[in-house]
Amino acid sequence: MKISTVTVCRNSQVTIAQTIESFLRQTHPDKELLVIDGGSTDRTVEIVNGFQSDAIRIISEPDRGIYDAMNKGLANYSGDAVGFLNSDDAYRDSSVLSRISDALGRADAVYGDLVMISDHMTGNIVREWKASEFKPDAFRTGWMPPHPTFYIRRELAARTGEFDTSYHISADYDFMLRAMELHHPRVRRIPHVLVNFMVGGMSTRGLTAVIRGNLECLRSRRRHLGAPPLDAALFTKPLRKLLQLGGHKT
Repeated sequence: MKISTVTVCRNSQVTIAQTIESFLRQTHPDKELLVIDGGSTDRTVEIVNGFQSDAIRIISEPDRGIYDAMNKGLANYSGDAVGFLNSDDAYRDSSVLSRISDALGRADAVYGDLVMISDHMTGNIVREWKASEFKPDAFRTGWMPPHPTFYIRRELAARTGEFDTSYHISADYDFMLRAMELHHPRVRRIPHVLVNFMVGGMSTRGLTAVIRGNLECLRSRRRHLGAPPLDAALFTKPLRKLLQLGGHKT
């Protein structure tokens, strides 16, 4: 099974090499890294091209934000399955894509755990996200899988459609909700840490971003799951994030 990883970036010269190196270390032989660059003005494109790997493709042009760029990835990947790896994140070890491919042999969507780190040099773990098993209607309770570990087969991606760019922070949540709750896929949890996630991204920048993202998630549940104006997940979802500080499952 060919696994496509999409990495969206713009002016990521400081971190992009670590991301690519973690991809190239994957022992799974049938893989693709599709880099969607938003017209970087630094050395990002030069660094990507410098790897000279047949497993890497790059599209570099201006975009209308991160979710527009991710939609370009959905429109251009060539694999049997697809997932997203941020340009400042890295795979935890060399077996990640093999684990994903094996799990997708018996599922339409898979996900695993991640650790949030302060930087890649020290690998200092700030928080662990141990995702629990998915059950139908789980999104109503405040559950969600870690998006950087989420991979789906091409057929499910096609049924799910694009990222909704009307969401500024939580289009990834909305995408996973639609994939997992509306299309009744076979879902498997991979009980391993798959990704080192570096804190400080768009969805982890302070209280304002957390509040805005939580309200966007509520909008998605109201639209697709018929949730009321205020639902339980509005309160339990941020609580689950707080529990991640202690390494609990969420």
